[in-house]
Amino acid sequence: MECQRRTGSVFGTQARFKRAQVTIEGRAADYVRKGDSGDPITFRFCPACGSTVYWTLSALPELIAVAVGAFADPGFPAPRVSVYERRRHPWVAMPATVAEHLE
Repeated sequence: MECQRRTGSVFGTQARFKRAQVTIEGRAADYVRKGDSGDPITFRFCPACGSTVYWTLSALPELIAVAVGAFADPGFPAPRVSVYERRRHPWVAMPATVAEHLE
């Protein structure tokens, strides 16, 4: 539920990339919280508007998660995986092409 609180939505949508694939420019404000695993997650926000731009998970240091909304691209590819299905609102249905992980 923390992702829903953080995003203000029923979804927290991300695209994960290898660190070597990502170039970070500009300033960001940080916020650290514990994930469901107990490991820290560091969220980076735009200091001007407060939008989440990207975050890193200490348990997966080789990856960077980028908020899909930060791309501002309606043609961005559809998700392939959905997690936290047990916490999903009952009125939310994922397309059949999205693999569900019952975490």
